[in-house]
Amino acid sequence: MENAGIDLFEAMSTLSSVRRLRQDPIPDDVLRRILTAATWAPSGGNRQGWRFMVVKDPQTKRRLRDLYLPHWTAYESAHRPTLATLPEPERSRMTRNYDTARHLAERIHEAPVIVVVCVHLPDLAITDAKLDRPSVVGGGSIYPAVQNLLLACRAFGLGATLTTLLCMSEPKVRELLAIPGDWATAAYVPIGYPEGRGHGPLSRKPVEKVTFRDRWDTPLF
Repeated sequence: MENAGIDLFEAMSTLSSVRRLRQDPIPDDVLRRILTAATWAPSGGNRQGWRFMVVKDPQTKRRLRDLYLPHWTAYESAHRPTLATLPEPERSRMTRNYDTARHLAERIHEAPVIVVVCVHLPDLAITDAKLDRPSVVGGGSIYPAVQNLLLACRAFGLGATLTTLLCMSEPKVRELLAIPGDWATAAYVPIGYPEGRGHGPLSRKPVEKVTFRDRWDTPLF
Protein backbone atom coordinates (compact mmCIF):
# COMPACT_ATOMS: atom_id res chain seq x y z
CA MET A 1 0.00 0.00 0.00
CA GLU A 2 1.23 3.48 -0.85
CA ASN A 3 1.88 5.80 2.08
CA ALA A 4 0.38 9.28 2.26
CA GLY A 5 2.66 11.64 4.14
CA ILE A 6 2.29 15.41 3.86
CA ASP A 7 1.66 18.21 6.32
CA LEU A 8 -1.98 19.38 6.23
CA PHE A 9 -1.08 23.04 5.73
CA GLU A 10 1.36 22.14 2.96
CA ALA A 11 -1.37 20.09 1.29
CA MET A 12 -3.87 22.95 1.47
CA SER A 13 -1.39 25.58 0.26
CA THR A 14 -0.29 23.52 -2.76
CA LEU A 15 -3.60 21.94 -3.80
CA SER A 16 -3.53 23.04 -7.43
CA SER A 17 -6.15 22.07 -9.98
CA VAL A 18 -4.27 19.42 -11.96
CA ARG A 19 -5.77 18.89 -15.40
CA ARG A 20 -2.94 17.10 -17.19
CA LEU A 21 -3.06 13.51 -16.02
CA ARG A 22 -1.20 10.35 -16.89
CA GLN A 23 -3.12 7.20 -17.73
CA ASP A 24 -1.31 5.05 -15.14
CA PRO A 25 -3.83 3.07 -13.07
CA ILE A 26 -4.54 4.04 -9.47
CA PRO A 27 -4.23 1.14 -7.01
CA ASP A 28 -7.53 0.10 -5.45
CA ASP A 29 -6.15 0.51 -1.93
CA VAL A 30 -5.33 4.15 -2.72
CA LEU A 31 -8.80 4.71 -4.15
CA ARG A 32 -10.30 3.21 -1.02
CA ARG A 33 -8.29 5.55 1.21
CA ILE A 34 -9.08 8.75 -0.67
CA LEU A 35 -12.78 7.87 -0.87
CA THR A 36 -12.79 6.99 2.82
CA ALA A 37 -11.34 10.45 3.51
CA ALA A 38 -14.25 11.94 1.56
CA THR A 39 -16.73 10.17 3.84
CA TRP A 40 -15.17 11.82 6.93
CA ALA A 41 -16.60 15.19 5.90
CA PRO A 42 -19.39 16.87 7.86
CA SER A 43 -22.92 17.13 6.51
CA GLY A 44 -26.20 18.64 7.67
CA GLY A 45 -27.62 16.48 10.46
CA ASN A 46 -24.81 13.98 9.74
CA ARG A 47 -27.08 12.57 7.03
CA GLN A 48 -24.11 11.74 4.80
CA GLY A 49 -26.25 12.05 1.71
CA TRP A 50 -23.46 11.34 -0.74
CA ARG A 51 -22.55 8.60 -3.16
CA PHE A 52 -19.34 8.36 -5.19
CA MET A 53 -19.63 6.83 -8.64
CA VAL A 54 -16.11 5.77 -9.71
CA VAL A 55 -16.10 5.54 -13.48
CA LYS A 56 -13.33 3.37 -14.92
CA ASP A 57 -14.93 1.84 -18.01
CA PRO A 58 -13.27 3.37 -21.11
CA GLN A 59 -16.47 3.56 -23.14
CA THR A 60 -18.40 5.22 -20.31
CA LYS A 61 -15.60 7.72 -19.73
CA ARG A 62 -15.59 8.56 -23.42
CA ARG A 63 -19.33 9.18 -23.35
CA LEU A 64 -18.81 11.53 -20.42
CA ARG A 65 -16.12 13.31 -22.48
CA ASP A 66 -18.55 13.66 -25.38
CA LEU A 67 -21.04 15.33 -23.03
CA TYR A 68 -18.41 17.49 -21.34
CA LEU A 69 -16.54 18.91 -24.34
CA PRO A 70 -19.43 20.96 -25.84
CA HIS A 71 -20.02 22.65 -22.49
CA TRP A 72 -16.36 23.59 -22.19
CA THR A 73 -16.23 24.81 -25.79
CA ALA A 74 -19.23 27.08 -25.22
CA TYR A 75 -17.72 28.45 -22.01
CA GLU A 76 -14.33 29.00 -23.63
CA SER A 77 -15.84 30.75 -26.66
CA ALA A 78 -17.73 33.14 -24.41
CA HIS A 79 -14.94 33.95 -21.95
CA ARG A 80 -11.52 33.38 -23.51
CA PRO A 81 -11.63 36.54 -25.67
CA THR A 82 -11.78 38.63 -22.48
CA LEU A 83 -8.25 37.52 -21.60
CA ALA A 84 -6.87 40.07 -24.05
CA THR A 85 -8.05 42.86 -21.75
CA LEU A 86 -6.11 41.58 -18.72
CA PRO A 87 -2.76 43.02 -17.68
CA GLU A 88 0.35 40.89 -17.44
CA PRO A 89 1.18 38.61 -15.68
CA GLU A 90 -2.48 37.79 -15.06
CA ARG A 91 -3.14 37.37 -18.80
CA SER A 92 -0.40 34.74 -19.14
CA ARG A 93 -1.54 32.92 -16.03
CA MET A 94 -5.16 32.80 -17.16
CA THR A 95 -4.13 31.74 -20.66
CA ARG A 96 -2.29 28.77 -19.16
CA ASN A 97 -5.38 27.92 -17.15
CA TYR A 98 -7.54 27.94 -20.26
CA ASP A 99 -5.00 25.81 -22.12
CA THR A 100 -4.97 23.16 -19.41
CA ALA A 101 -8.77 23.28 -19.14
CA ARG A 102 -9.02 22.70 -22.89
CA HIS A 103 -6.60 19.77 -22.53
CA LEU A 104 -8.81 18.26 -19.83
CA ALA A 105 -11.99 18.78 -21.84
CA GLU A 106 -10.54 16.95 -24.82
CA ARG A 107 -8.92 14.15 -22.81
CA ILE A 108 -10.93 13.76 -19.62
CA HIS A 109 -11.77 10.22 -20.70
CA GLU A 110 -8.08 9.31 -20.43
CA ALA A 111 -8.02 9.91 -16.67
CA PRO A 112 -7.78 6.55 -14.88
CA VAL A 113 -10.94 7.35 -12.95
CA ILE A 114 -13.65 10.00 -12.96
CA VAL A 115 -15.43 10.29 -9.63
CA VAL A 116 -19.01 11.47 -10.06
CA VAL A 117 -20.11 12.91 -6.72
CA CYS A 118 -23.84 12.49 -6.18
CA VAL A 119 -26.03 13.96 -3.45
CA HIS A 120 -29.39 12.81 -2.10
CA LEU A 121 -31.58 15.88 -2.47
CA PRO A 122 -33.92 15.10 0.47
CA ASP A 123 -30.89 15.01 2.77
CA LEU A 124 -29.81 18.60 2.06
CA ALA A 125 -30.30 21.16 4.82
CA ILE A 126 -31.26 24.12 2.61
CA THR A 127 -31.86 26.85 5.19
CA ASP A 128 -31.65 29.66 2.63
CA ALA A 129 -34.25 28.28 0.21
CA LYS A 130 -36.73 31.12 0.79
CA LEU A 131 -34.29 34.02 0.52
CA ASP A 132 -34.45 36.34 -2.47
CA ARG A 133 -31.21 35.07 -3.99
CA PRO A 134 -29.83 31.83 -5.42
CA SER A 135 -29.59 29.12 -2.78
CA VAL A 136 -26.06 28.09 -1.77
CA VAL A 137 -26.39 26.54 1.68
CA GLY A 138 -27.30 23.06 0.46
CA GLY A 139 -23.80 22.69 -0.93
CA GLY A 140 -22.50 22.66 2.63
CA SER A 141 -23.67 19.06 2.92
CA ILE A 142 -21.67 17.81 -0.09
CA TYR A 143 -18.72 20.03 -1.04
CA PRO A 144 -16.72 19.44 2.17
CA ALA A 145 -16.63 15.79 1.07
CA VAL A 146 -15.26 16.87 -2.31
CA GLN A 147 -12.57 18.96 -0.60
CA ASN A 148 -11.60 15.99 1.58
CA LEU A 149 -11.33 13.91 -1.58
CA LEU A 150 -9.06 16.50 -3.23
CA LEU A 151 -6.83 16.82 -0.15
CA ALA A 152 -6.49 13.05 0.08
CA CYS A 153 -5.49 12.96 -3.60
CA ARG A 154 -2.85 15.59 -2.83
CA ALA A 155 -1.51 13.49 0.05
CA PHE A 156 -0.99 10.53 -2.30
CA GLY A 157 0.59 12.62 -5.05
CA LEU A 158 -2.46 12.30 -7.27
CA GLY A 159 -3.68 15.14 -9.45
CA ALA A 160 -7.35 16.09 -9.58
CA THR A 161 -9.70 18.96 -10.23
CA LEU A 162 -13.30 19.80 -9.38
CA THR A 163 -15.56 20.53 -12.31
CA THR A 164 -19.32 21.04 -12.45
CA LEU A 165 -19.82 21.63 -16.19
CA LEU A 166 -21.35 18.18 -16.66
CA CYS A 167 -24.06 19.01 -14.14
CA MET A 168 -25.72 20.81 -17.06
CA SER A 169 -26.15 17.38 -18.69
CA GLU A 170 -27.46 15.70 -15.56
CA PRO A 171 -30.43 13.93 -17.22
CA LYS A 172 -28.11 12.26 -19.73
CA VAL A 173 -25.52 11.40 -17.08
CA ARG A 174 -28.25 9.99 -14.83
CA GLU A 175 -29.37 7.69 -17.65
CA LEU A 176 -25.79 6.70 -18.51
CA LEU A 177 -24.84 5.81 -14.94
CA ALA A 178 -28.28 4.57 -13.76
CA ILE A 179 -28.47 7.26 -11.07
CA PRO A 180 -31.86 7.28 -9.25
CA GLY A 181 -34.15 10.25 -9.76
CA ASP A 182 -33.87 11.63 -6.23
CA TRP A 183 -30.08 11.94 -6.51
CA ALA A 184 -28.31 14.89 -8.15
CA THR A 185 -24.82 15.24 -9.57
CA ALA A 186 -22.80 17.79 -7.61
CA ALA A 187 -19.26 17.41 -8.93
CA TYR A 188 -17.03 15.52 -11.32
CA VAL A 189 -13.44 14.81 -10.24
CA PRO A 190 -11.05 13.29 -12.79
CA ILE A 191 -8.11 11.76 -10.91
CA GLY A 192 -4.70 10.52 -12.02
CA TYR A 193 -0.99 10.92 -11.50
CA PRO A 194 0.10 14.35 -12.80
CA GLU A 195 1.98 14.99 -16.01
CA GLY A 196 4.93 17.23 -15.26
CA ARG A 197 5.07 19.21 -12.01
CA GLY A 198 1.49 18.79 -10.92
CA HIS A 199 0.83 20.56 -7.64
CA GLY A 200 2.51 23.80 -6.62
CA PRO A 201 2.15 27.07 -4.70
CA LEU A 202 -1.26 28.72 -5.00
CA SER A 203 -2.10 32.27 -6.05
CA ARG A 204 -4.67 33.66 -3.64
CA LYS A 205 -5.66 37.04 -2.21
CA PRO A 206 -3.91 37.81 1.09
CA VAL A 207 -5.93 37.08 4.21
CA GLU A 208 -5.86 40.80 5.09
CA LYS A 209 -8.04 41.50 2.04
CA VAL A 210 -10.79 39.01 2.85
CA THR A 211 -11.27 39.12 6.63
CA PHE A 212 -13.18 41.62 8.76
CA ARG A 213 -13.82 42.33 12.43
CA ASP A 214 -17.39 42.92 13.60
CA ARG A 215 -18.30 45.07 10.57
CA TRP A 216 -17.70 44.66 6.85
CA ASP A 217 -15.65 47.86 6.65
CA THR A 218 -13.32 47.01 9.56
CA PRO A 219 -10.25 44.87 8.72
CA LEU A 220 -9.46 42.07 11.15
CA PHE A 221 -5.69 42.34 10.69
